[in-house]
Amino acid sequence: MGGGGSVKEVQSKAELDKIVADGSPAILHFWASWCEASKHMDQVFSHLSTDFPHAHFLRVEAEEQPEISELHSVSAVPYFVFFKEGKAVDTLEGADPSSLANKVAKIAGSITPGDPAAPASLGMAAGPSVLEAIQELSRENGAPQVSSSGLDDRLTKRLQQLVSSHPVLLFMKGTPEEPKCGFSQKVVDILKKEKVKFGSFDILMDSEVREGLKKFSNWPTYPQLYCKGELLGGCDIVITMHESGELTDVFKDHGVGVSDSLETKPNKTAGGKGGISEQSGLSTALTTRLAGLINSSPVMLFMKGTVDEPRCGFSRKVVDILKQEKVEFETFDILSDDEVRQGLKVYSNWSSYPQLYIKGELIGGSDIVLEMQKSGEFRKVLTEKGIHQKVSLEDRLKNLLNSSPVMLFMKGTPDSPRCGFSSKVVNALKEEGVDFGSFDILSDEEVRQGLKTFSNWPTYPQLYYKGELVGGCDIVLELHSGGELKSTLSE
Repeated sequence: MGGGGSVKEVQSKAELDKIVADGSPAILHFWASWCEASKHMDQVFSHLSTDFPHAHFLRVEAEEQPEISELHSVSAVPYFVFFKEGKAVDTLEGADPSSLANKVAKIAGSITPGDPAAPASLGMAAGPSVLEAIQELSRENGAPQVSSSGLDDRLTKRLQQLVSSHPVLLFMKGTPEEPKCGFSQKVVDILKKEKVKFGSFDILMDSEVREGLKKFSNWPTYPQLYCKGELLGGCDIVITMHESGELTDVFKDHGVGVSDSLETKPNKTAGGKGGISEQSGLSTALTTRLAGLINSSPVMLFMKGTVDEPRCGFSRKVVDILKQEKVEFETFDILSDDEVRQGLKVYSNWSSYPQLYIKGELIGGSDIVLEMQKSGEFRKVLTEKGIHQKVSLEDRLKNLLNSSPVMLFMKGTPDSPRCGFSSKVVNALKEEGVDFGSFDILSDEEVRQGLKTFSNWPTYPQLYYKGELVGGCDIVLELHSGGELKSTLSE
């Protein structure tokens, strides 16, 4: 079994497969020498290896082993993959020592399930300074992978200029004529097959760019392929996109190496959707499913990855625009469903992703959405289609609090209160002859929970005067019996 608390550096995929194949629990830590959070988590990781001597604790430098990193879709470090009985059963992203300890304990821990992790693993062993450093890190960053990544402005500017310096740009090890690693070689070969002009940058020649770009793009390995300044991905993603024909489509849709890219713009009046299934050769079942998905939300984005973890720069850009416009939207991860991924291209006659739909109509991909946002047309389309900006919960609560000078948040309505306390407050207000507005918190869970936090008052009813909390049932009844309620509500 494991070697009584030591972390093993894994040097190849074959070595990893062999260790995992013996069936014992194994935990794999993807780390990077440039990442502070990685170093701190590595200390916690090695302490855990002494607490759980029967598990394999393995380390991989994400960039040195791109084959392993891409296999496990590592797009940020620190990142952990948990193996049991030869299979990957769980993952953890980010600097979260207690989650790490709990997940380790779950697969490698106590004989009796349900026991908490050994106390040592939850920090005693890690030492307070390490834990403080990690907490400090996650506070500063808000999240493990910050894109404001602690790069100084000068370097950020330099990287921004670099990634946009060619329509297609490959950051690689070596040069297209002499690639210095197999993964870089593969991507160069694919770009040649795609017959696109591309620029390249040899990251071995410039360690500032090499380390900085990983943080800038939140992608820990090389090569990295950019199109129009946006990251498409690493070797694996490029191979998949090339094989499915999608890479050609992305280049075409972004006007790269195609003299007339206009022909690929969507036909704005794509009328007669009904007859599509015959022409397109899509089965009726799939056509129905796609139509259902497109209309499942007024604003629907088909993208690579999820809102929290977009898996390509173009998808990330559209998510950012929708957030800036404060629009509620749903997403569908096309990487999770090949039938939708391929079918939707035919259905919408639009060959790449992301694709944004508003009220069932295709708006376009990231270029079009960005252009429309810049010109103000995007906001106009949203308004025309009756899609309003999402009001934050705090704004909503403030609007409610101020909707009437005296405002009662209660269970039920003044005519039929749904709890004794609410009923008592309503009666007190009526006896005083006070006009008041009311809101039934049973009708809206978001307001019900949000107001407790907002007002720092855990129960209902709650009475407000001019947006300020007067109190709950006890306080109102006290004011009422002391003859002070009316004067309090009319100061």
